[in-house]
Amino acid sequence: MHDDRIRLRHLAIFLLLAVPLAPPARAADRPNILWITSEDNSPYLGCYGDPLARTPNLDRLAAQGVRYRNAFANAPVCSSARTTLITGMYASSLGVHNHRSRVAIPDGFRLYPEILRAAGYYCSNNSKTDYNVARTGQPWNESSNQAHFKNRAPGQPFFAVFNFTASHESQVAPKPGKTGFRVSPQDIVLPPYHPDTPDIRRDWANYYDQMTIMDAQAGQVLAELEQAGLDSDTIVFYYGDHGGALPRGKRNIHDSGTRVPLIIRFPQRWQHLAPTPPGGWVDDLVSFVDFPATVLSLCGAPIPAQYEGRAFLGPMKGAPRDHVFLFRGRMDERYDTVRAVRDAGFRYVRNYSPHRPWGQHYSYPFQVLPSMRSWHAEFVAGRCSDVQAAYWKPKPGEEFYAIASDPFESSNQIDDPASAPRIARLRAALRADILATRDTGFIPEGMFPKLAGDKTLYDFAQSDAYPLPRILDMADNASDRNPRRLSGFLAGLEDPHPIIRYWAAAGCLILGSQAAPAKERLRARLDDEWADVRVVAAEAIAHLGETQAALQAIAAVLEDGNLHEALAAQNALDFLRLAGRVPLTQAQDLVRNRKFAEPGDRIPRYMLALP
Repeated sequence: MHDDRIRLRHLAIFLLLAVPLAPPARAADRPNILWITSEDNSPYLGCYGDPLARTPNLDRLAAQGVRYRNAFANAPVCSSARTTLITGMYASSLGVHNHRSRVAIPDGFRLYPEILRAAGYYCSNNSKTDYNVARTGQPWNESSNQAHFKNRAPGQPFFAVFNFTASHESQVAPKPGKTGFRVSPQDIVLPPYHPDTPDIRRDWANYYDQMTIMDAQAGQVLAELEQAGLDSDTIVFYYGDHGGALPRGKRNIHDSGTRVPLIIRFPQRWQHLAPTPPGGWVDDLVSFVDFPATVLSLCGAPIPAQYEGRAFLGPMKGAPRDHVFLFRGRMDERYDTVRAVRDAGFRYVRNYSPHRPWGQHYSYPFQVLPSMRSWHAEFVAGRCSDVQAAYWKPKPGEEFYAIASDPFESSNQIDDPASAPRIARLRAALRADILATRDTGFIPEGMFPKLAGDKTLYDFAQSDAYPLPRILDMADNASDRNPRRLSGFLAGLEDPHPIIRYWAAAGCLILGSQAAPAKERLRARLDDEWADVRVVAAEAIAHLGETQAALQAIAAVLEDGNLHEALAAQNALDFLRLAGRVPLTQAQDLVRNRKFAEPGDRIPRYMLALP
């Protein structure tokens, strides 16, 4: 059935490519499109009601355009979010959802700049790419820090991206010697999940200064557009590339990591395309997967058959969404599979790694963010409230939040009887999205090469070789942390499919000591032909008293596994260390002694830097 679906989809793509496009139109016949993107920021703007923000240029743009209340990055980190944008498909459908990965996609799947270029547009990107797609060729006419719409041919319509990093995570900490802030650190109103420390207040204060710098950069591009006499022919988008840079923003599936500002200004001649008059608000739910289809609709270019986004503007505008689909996988060196849906007022989250905390020790933010180090130190010292401490503790299997009454999503209402009907609807919506998109996020990353073989991971996932309903059932049961599921895990450990065995072993790991009856079957999985299964079985059996056998299995994967198998092994080893099962020095020795034989091997050996 799924193989037939692949053939039909590829036929549709072939037909799309075979149809000659209309002759390139003059700029006057179609709008130019300007995208201004800022990194790592939630709606911390004056025009979104933030009283501490000073963002006059974007506030002016909002007064001239429309603001979206419910715009979301589908993933809360740059590479996964940008890969969703460039492909017009959920990164999780293509297998490109893990941060900073390189995965092939089908050759016929054209990226949206390629489609716009074929339709006569000059496409420039200034200048971040950060895509997880492994493919050759340049989709842009120009992609560099010199790329600009002014470089197009006379009379040619353009699509131009300008990306600003002033608000990026790397810019949050005040530079050495900085003493003055526009907003005093003492005037910062902290979210309830942040403890009150000087470092956290200083990072927040400096971040608002960086947002003002970013606003000035956006203003400069808008001024260049006006000076060139192009503002009356150009639809301008401004949006953040995902949620904010402070801890629990970026990398986090909640609003603090996925909700973004989106402002769109329509010049007078294109005002008929606007969803509401200038200065107005739009409540429709939109997400990054919809942006490429929307631009193609505005520009009169064909929307490829495989695109999963829905145009929310232009002649090909679709029906409004009733929810958006959100996902996260590996962030930096840490694995954590999470899926969520968000409608206009509520969020439902399924944590498929509830044994891991939200706040894992990611090397990069711990290196660049004093606020991250300060928050963790407060937790270790026992000075955090329950809401603040929760970030560093294992997660619940499911979460449910009412955004209007709980905008910081700090009170999980998953067990609220009054919310049960809504929870059931959103739970069903999430399952339907996972199945409809043939979500590849349930495949351990180390398995990708062998499972896909000479196909792309997308084509593998579209085939019957990927029994996703059965896998999803096992993963759901694993995340429930319910000992009554153990009999299903025992059977799953003997399943012929390696992904089923993986999630069955994960269910045992999540149960901890309650999985004791599975010890012998877990021991057998230490010799599984698939390294990812061996790793999760080893971590599970270590919690059942078999530490030495577990370490032998983990050491073998560190020695012989591929890049991502060895990374999974290192994660297991580190959490065994945190659980007191393995001394730090022994864990460090195992990592230090790995041969790192693969060319280009860049596994972060973060444990070697721990005190």
